[in-house]
Amino acid sequence: MSDTKKESKSIRIAWVSPTMELGFYIQPVLRHFKQILPDIEIFTSKWPGFVPGCENTFKVNIVGKYRYITFSKNNKGYNRMIQLLPLEIVPQLLRFKPQVIFATGFSLWTLLVILLKPVTKWRVIIIYSGSSPNIDMSDSFLRILMRRFIAQNTDAFVTNSQAGKAYLTNVLKGEEAKVFARPYQIPDKQALLQSTEVNDLDLSNTQHPVFLFIGQTIHRKGIDLLLEACLLLKNQGCNNYTLVVIGDGEQRQELESWIRDNGLEDKVRFEGWVTYGKLGAYFEKADIFIFPTLEDIWGMVVLESMLFGKPVMCSKYAGVSEMIDHQENGYIFDPYNPTEIASFMQSLINNPKDIMSMGNKSQELIAQHTPLAAAQFLNDVQSFALKN
Repeated sequence: MSDTKKESKSIRIAWVSPTMELGFYIQPVLRHFKQILPDIEIFTSKWPGFVPGCENTFKVNIVGKYRYITFSKNNKGYNRMIQLLPLEIVPQLLRFKPQVIFATGFSLWTLLVILLKPVTKWRVIIIYSGSSPNIDMSDSFLRILMRRFIAQNTDAFVTNSQAGKAYLTNVLKGEEAKVFARPYQIPDKQALLQSTEVNDLDLSNTQHPVFLFIGQTIHRKGIDLLLEACLLLKNQGCNNYTLVVIGDGEQRQELESWIRDNGLEDKVRFEGWVTYGKLGAYFEKADIFIFPTLEDIWGMVVLESMLFGKPVMCSKYAGVSEMIDHQENGYIFDPYNPTEIASFMQSLINNPKDIMSMGNKSQELIAQHTPLAAAQFLNDVQSFALKN
């Protein structure tokens, strides 16, 4: 082993994230990252457990208790909140003595890491999933002021999207040379296929094509507007399809009642919550993935569907829409326009050959984005941070 590789192997990495509640999305990448840099530890206040295939592959430190206060609710987007994070993160990091810290977002923990930087000499890399109005908070002078201070003292940034890069450089005034934009939240097919059985649903006996939605049944996900598109299709006499909705949330009962009132029971099926390891079976059996979100900084479900070779109908308000080549591997639409949604759905219903060709294009586009490639990308960024 060369001296450079030995030096790389000895680098201590801290991954600091207030909550890993949606950590399913990054665990396969971190598994590969640990193979490159074995001395990595996770520090978080909320840990959902390991996804299949990642069990105990890296050390997780649970730091205090995660709490938050919602100060602005928004049915059409993310709620705005203040995270109440435990200060125990400081002694834990000081004991671990990392050379590089990956800090997610602009939380209190990120601020503390930046404030300690002159003393500890660690390098700080900010992970910013992507850009959206209620996450960017560009209308909050104090938030932007604090974030600009953090950005000025950060060694590098990682973001999934070009929109995220634009926010970090144009709004927060981060140095463009320090901002690395590439999808780093990448799904792992093995983790999604821990069970090939689909609970109580045989899609072979269901009217195809099958449109699949996976996500919380909440207003922000735009499911009510998708259902309005289904009603438009019904009124136009287009009934040869099925919409399968996987997920749960506060709007589910309201949506199911609306479906009954409008006679769509035979077109729309709610399956409720499904464990992560069983989602792959649904992706395999469905024909088209549809994502009508009103605000999402990224949207891992879109990448998951592409991994299974599915065409994607994606809201223009999802950060992951950058992965959709309009009319090549799917369609980008305005979720507030049910007529447009219905039109794209009908196009796929009437042209089954497009489903196959667009699905093949999805697989082609996602092929270069693997958990291993993302881990290597993160390693390149930490090398840059150490050298600059």
